[in-house]
Amino acid sequence: MSDPVIRFAARGDGVTASGAFVAGAVPGDAVADDGGLIHGPEHIAPACRHFGTCGGCQLQQASDAAYATYLTDRIVEALKAQALPLPELRTPHLSPPQTRRRASLIAERRGKAVLLGFSEAKSHRLVDLIECPVLHPQLFALIKPLRVLLATLLPARGRAQIRMTLADQGVDLLIAGIEAEGLAAAEAISAFAERHKLARFSLDEGYGPSARYEPEPVTLTLGGVAVGLPEGAFLQATADGEAALVAGVQEALAGCTYVADLFAGLGTFALALEGRVQAVEGARAAIMALGVAANRAHRSVATDHRDLFRRPLTVEELNRFDGVVIDPPRAGAKEQSEALAASSVPRIAFVSCNPATFARDAKVLVDGGYTLEWIQPVGQFRWATHVELVALFSR
Repeated sequence: MSDPVIRFAARGDGVTASGAFVAGAVPGDAVADDGGLIHGPEHIAPACRHFGTCGGCQLQQASDAAYATYLTDRIVEALKAQALPLPELRTPHLSPPQTRRRASLIAERRGKAVLLGFSEAKSHRLVDLIECPVLHPQLFALIKPLRVLLATLLPARGRAQIRMTLADQGVDLLIAGIEAEGLAAAEAISAFAERHKLARFSLDEGYGPSARYEPEPVTLTLGGVAVGLPEGAFLQATADGEAALVAGVQEALAGCTYVADLFAGLGTFALALEGRVQAVEGARAAIMALGVAANRAHRSVATDHRDLFRRPLTVEELNRFDGVVIDPPRAGAKEQSEALAASSVPRIAFVSCNPATFARDAKVLVDGGYTLEWIQPVGQFRWATHVELVALFSR
């Protein structure tokens, strides 16, 4: 008798009614008596030839409906683990394929050839990308020419880290792990950057990023404002996913006149909000870029360079605001959430990329008297197990 697959596990494996974990399975599938997998109606053909080897995607075999269910279930299980009542759970927003605007790749020299791609799942071996239905076409278009360039720069069996970001002016390219000394290397880099119309070409030779080509200051438009883009700065993975998160924050804080934006980064939310905003961020380059851009655009955004892990805003400081948006890293914001729970802030928009730490921090807020009104899941890491969300807490 077959063993039906009834749900996804956190890392994307299917889980059967008997409790077995089955790689590549989707709810609605079944495991036959001989161990084979019987595909159900939500099991589809993967979009990429590298699926199953490349570690970049885990759920290409799932239909959009099954993938959306996975995102919701991750959040539900996290909330249940904290014994929290379930709020309104909205339909997940899924970013389309070919919209990923930032990527971190690895290059490796093998004889005369250069391999360039993502690591294999649970391995350091490289998948040499032939296609990628996730990356924005402007990023993927650089894969083949980058192999040619790196063949002249990488030493035998050398490795390099590649970071590509789609900025307003084009692709911002950062390569770490190579040394480009001499006139020939400098000319090769300049020629490559000009030929492919890069926004910037930077190298990190072990002392931090250094721009080798930047014909004009590189920017990223946020909330209608062009913000200087520091090398290696964080931004949301897709413009589509960013827009969904921003819309959720705007809805949650509608009517608020004085908002604190905690872990503000470059101003993704600060520049999209009405009224006065106090933006707080620990990364100096990011908060300085936001301050300069806001001043130039005459936006009511004040900036504060502050490490919110070591020095979270106090209850007294928080009580000045009628709204707070908080977007911490994956580790969450335990100490800041404790101060928020003791504050009188009427509305909190909580953005998270980790359901487990979100639920932990949500428990602190709910125990402090807040109500978790709704959650909007966002799947901007298409076919991956990353889960983004924005939630409204009200007092």
